[in-house]
Amino acid sequence: MEIYLDLVSPPCRAVYLFAEALKIPYAFKKVELSAGQQYTEEFGKLSVVRKVPVLKDGSFVLTESTAILQYLVQKCSVADHWFPAELQQRARVDEYLSWQHLNLRSHCSKVFLLRTLYPFVMGSEAPKDKMDAAVEDMKQSLDLLEEKFLQDKPFIVGNKISVADVVAMVEIMQPLGAGVDALDGRPKLTAWRDRVKKELGVKLVDQAHEALLDSSGLQQKMQNNTELQKLKPMFLKYFR
Repeated sequence: MEIYLDLVSPPCRAVYLFAEALKIPYAFKKVELSAGQQYTEEFGKLSVVRKVPVLKDGSFVLTESTAILQYLVQKCSVADHWFPAELQQRARVDEYLSWQHLNLRSHCSKVFLLRTLYPFVMGSEAPKDKMDAAVEDMKQSLDLLEEKFLQDKPFIVGNKISVADVVAMVEIMQPLGAGVDALDGRPKLTAWRDRVKKELGVKLVDQAHEALLDSSGLQQKMQNNTELQKLKPMFLKYFR
């Protein structure tokens, strides 16, 4: 089984951390998004979506991180708490995974993209009003993560960690790559993040985020990437 990943990407980190923490055997295939490797002919043959993560299990190819996580859960017979069999607990995991894509994931990633990628693609710093709006959207999503999903529980589903916690944790780390601490002034979410890190392994989590937090290395790769101009139409639409 092969998994194609770039650890600067939060969905890739979620899949990577899950596979590594549970010692799931697989071959790590690196795809450097900042170097434009997703646009190569070889990668296009693997996935016309040209995004990571991608899982290849024999001739079976699967995209989308949440689908990959659920595939790994069922293929590898992991402990029940990761994706509970009990109807209502599983529904809570599904509820979070359904919500996060257009909320916490979208808003944390937008802060990161505006601070890091926007200047290289658009040739100027992101407008202040767009940056302020992105930060405000992120704060609202963090409020919902804390008040609706986590509440007063140790983890999103209850007393034990699930894939929902892994997916959420990597997203709130993303703004750190742009110098923005999403958890500043949020002690409950900070304590929850630390519990998730402990369950996965603190060293493993820190290692998984090294590329994201190496801002100088990331900027150097983007400066040398002529493929970034392909993103300009998307940025014009996404950040209009």
